[in-house]
Amino acid sequence: MKRIFSGVKPTGHLTLGNYLGAVRRWVEVDQHRSEALFSVVDLHALTVEHDPGRVTRLSRQAATLLLAAGLDPRLCTLFVQSHVDEHARLSYLLECTATDGELRRMIQYKEKSVRARESGEGVRLSLLTYPVLMAADILAYGTDEVPVGEDQRQHVELTRDLAVRFNQRYGRTFTVPRATQPEVAARVMDLQDPTTKMGKSHAEGAGIVHLLDDAETVRRKIMRAVTDSGREVVYDRESRPGVANLLDVLAAATDGDPEALAGGYASYGALKKDTADAVVELLRPVRERHAELAADPGYVHGVLRDGAERARGMARPLVDRAYRAIGLLPAG
Repeated sequence: MKRIFSGVKPTGHLTLGNYLGAVRRWVEVDQHRSEALFSVVDLHALTVEHDPGRVTRLSRQAATLLLAAGLDPRLCTLFVQSHVDEHARLSYLLECTATDGELRRMIQYKEKSVRARESGEGVRLSLLTYPVLMAADILAYGTDEVPVGEDQRQHVELTRDLAVRFNQRYGRTFTVPRATQPEVAARVMDLQDPTTKMGKSHAEGAGIVHLLDDAETVRRKIMRAVTDSGREVVYDRESRPGVANLLDVLAAATDGDPEALAGGYASYGALKKDTADAVVELLRPVRERHAELAADPGYVHGVLRDGAERARGMARPLVDRAYRAIGLLPAG
């Protein structure tokens, strides 16, 4: 079986975009066809100004929601990144393999560093180097495939480059992974600004559907979604991004085709109503299961403890081999 790795940052409450763009595929496809590892990558949440207590709460909530969405610890390995030391151990070796120039070319670094400066914050060094930590997350497990959204593909390409470079310099050590992407709704956009991704870290929540939003809140947000000039319902991401986003969401929620669905609507109002109904029904079992799991925190803790132990057992031999390959004296 192929091995896959993917993770979610606890920088905000998980959204419909996270679910349709990644989590549902993990649940329905990846954990069944692969040796799959899924992580709450909490170290990545430290690259910007943060409240420690909030990171703790969001990490626990993210793990609980992943279980509520259907990740099965009998089929996959679910764990918290900081519980497995090999991520940080390998990250330093890869920092010694990466170059300053290639990290400064990362699009997300450029965007986030500008926002940090505009808000009066200093730009943390970890914001520059976190793609290397992401590469360590992936390479530590001999990962074959990385299911990611389009915005993370550049980081997977960096991971591939670092793996190849390390292998060429120090001997065959790492598997060179490839990115995989779901076909529909891989990138759900903000309902109030359909030119930007629906991000869980955004301060403004009017255009963001969170997985734990109640049904009334979900309906209100979708019914107030920004549409486009004109009245015809057509699927065109370039000239009609608002309508295209709604059609993408509806298609993903109902296993339909966005272009085919467009032909069935004569008004934006009808499209919004059907999209809201579909999303409410899609998220209902996730919210209900989350409530059950939140009432049993011992179960979630046990899943994460066991997951970290399994992940550690997979990663440690490979990372130890990388330490020897690069020239570090073995301990013991």
